[in-house]
Amino acid sequence: MRVIIGGCGRVGAMLATKLSFEGHEVVVIDKDPLAFRRLGKTFTGTTIRGMVFDRKVLEKAGTDRSDAYVAVTSGDNSNVVSATIAREIYRVPKVVARIFDPRRAEIYRRMGIQTVSSVSWAANEISSLVLFQHIVRDVALGGGEVQVVRVSVPPRLVGRTIADLTAPGEIMPFAIVRAGASMIPASHEAFRDADIVEVAVLTSALSKFQQMTNP
Repeated sequence: MRVIIGGCGRVGAMLATKLSFEGHEVVVIDKDPLAFRRLGKTFTGTTIRGMVFDRKVLEKAGTDRSDAYVAVTSGDNSNVVSATIAREIYRVPKVVARIFDPRRAEIYRRMGIQTVSSVSWAANEISSLVLFQHIVRDVALGGGEVQVVRVSVPPRLVGRTIADLTAPGEIMPFAIVRAGASMIPASHEAFRDADIVEVAVLTSALSKFQQMTNP
C-alpha cells in the first residue's frame, strides 16, 4: 500500500515508522525539516518539506497514485483542507483526518473523510476507566462513541439469554467465551456459569450496561 502522511509530529512519525516497518511505501510531508528526526531508524520511506495543503507538494508526493492519505498535523484547518484536496482533487480512496474539535466530525464524514478526534477519544476512555471498573474494555471505536467490552457473566444472569442483555441501538452482545472456546450466540442462547460475554456498547449506555451486569 502507498500512504501519504501529512504531518510528522508524534502521531505522524509513529504511524509512518509502523507502516514503513510493515513494508508499505510511505511518504511523509511536514513544513519543518527538523520534524523528520522523529522517524525511527526502521523508516525507509520518503520525506518532503512543505505545506500539507500545497498542491505542488502533494503532487511531488504522488498523492494522485496513492492508496491512502492521512492528515495528522497539529491544526484542524490544515488537516481538513489537505484531506479534502486528497479526496476531491486526487481521488485518494482512503482519507483520514485528525481533528481536535469533535463537533466538526459529522461534517467531514459527510464529505467522505473519516476523522479521529483525540479529544473525544481521551475523554471517553478516561471516564470509562474511572467509572466502570468491573468492565474490561477491548477497544474504543470511532471517537470513542462505541466501546467493545467484555465482562464475566454474574451469577444472577446464569440461565438468562442473550436477549435479556440486549438493548437495541445501545447494547449488543456478539460473542461468548465458554470453556476457552468462543462462539457467536443466537438471541435465545442462555448464559452458563463462568461465561465471558463480549459486547458492543454505546459509551452513553455504559451506566445502563453496568447496572445490568453488576455482580
